[in-house]
Amino acid sequence: MMIKLKEIREKIDKVDADVVALLKRRFELALIIKKLGQETETLEKVKKRAEVLGLISPEFIEKIFTATIAESTRLQGKDLLLAGFQGEYGAYSEIASLQYDPSLVVIAFEDFSDIFQNVEHGYLDMGVVPVENTIGGAITQVNELLIDTELKIVGEVKLPIRHCLLTLPGVDYKDIKAVYSHPQAISQCRSFIERNKLEGRPYYDTAGAAKMLGSSIPANSAVIASLRCAQLYGLEIIKEGIEDHKENYTRFVVISKKENAPTVKLLNKTSIIFSLPDRAGTLFEVLKLFSEADMNLTRIESMPRRDLPGSYYFFLDFIGNSYDKKTVNILAEIEKVSTKYNFLGCYKGV
Repeated sequence: MMIKLKEIREKIDKVDADVVALLKRRFELALIIKKLGQETETLEKVKKRAEVLGLISPEFIEKIFTATIAESTRLQGKDLLLAGFQGEYGAYSEIASLQYDPSLVVIAFEDFSDIFQNVEHGYLDMGVVPVENTIGGAITQVNELLIDTELKIVGEVKLPIRHCLLTLPGVDYKDIKAVYSHPQAISQCRSFIERNKLEGRPYYDTAGAAKMLGSSIPANSAVIASLRCAQLYGLEIIKEGIEDHKENYTRFVVISKKENAPTVKLLNKTSIIFSLPDRAGTLFEVLKLFSEADMNLTRIESMPRRDLPGSYYFFLDFIGNSYDKKTVNILAEIEKVSTKYNFLGCYKGV
């Protein structure tokens, strides 16, 4: 069967998009290498690779990679801040990162633990991770990572989650039977899915579903993802704002090795994690400290201690500057009665 010219053109467009994405990834890795203090040049390796593959001349490859390495060096010479997020490009975590600081170079990682480790080792300047959602509740894995980390929270982002129904261009909406997305996104759009008689099929990531539409996901399907995914992956927007609850927000925190300096103005929110002895009234005594100081708690949540069954970690956020004398005294009292205590940081709340 003869391949149609239109199909060839579409395949070339897809390859071109992949090349651009891979070049971006190459530059990101070069910036991480800068954090390690070295740049590895690979001209001879890629020229040999071209010889093995055939068709592409080593001279042509040398021109391309000479220019690529030069651009990498130029970017390494700039004072760029690197931030890690979990998921594929187009994920809400990437959007939150750019909302926090549009000048950041945001780099995708597969797992939350990858972000924590890379920030801890200095390969990234910061990470942007979700801690809670107004519909789905706490993000368990992130909260578990915060328990023992020495990293500090230096900022936060409250991001409205606006889901879109996306398809490949030219797909007739009437032919769509299945919609793919992260299980939480499917749950958050349940009414829309049922009303339109669609079948929700879980996928590992909202942006991942958008990226894989037409390859590992059938081309005549739809995905639920962000508006940014439509822009990144050339998808058509069938409908915006399909979430069931409009007050759907995710709170992200920005983690860094360096905590905010006490001289920084507008630091008005503090986060701590602590565990208390298994004794009646201990949590009440802690909360009483804030009540008597007329300080507002914005979050209090518990999580069972896996290392000590029957005991709990408490995640507490409150309005207050941890460098104020009143707050310093309260935190000292909490640390004194805690069996485990982690001061996560003071930052500007939103």
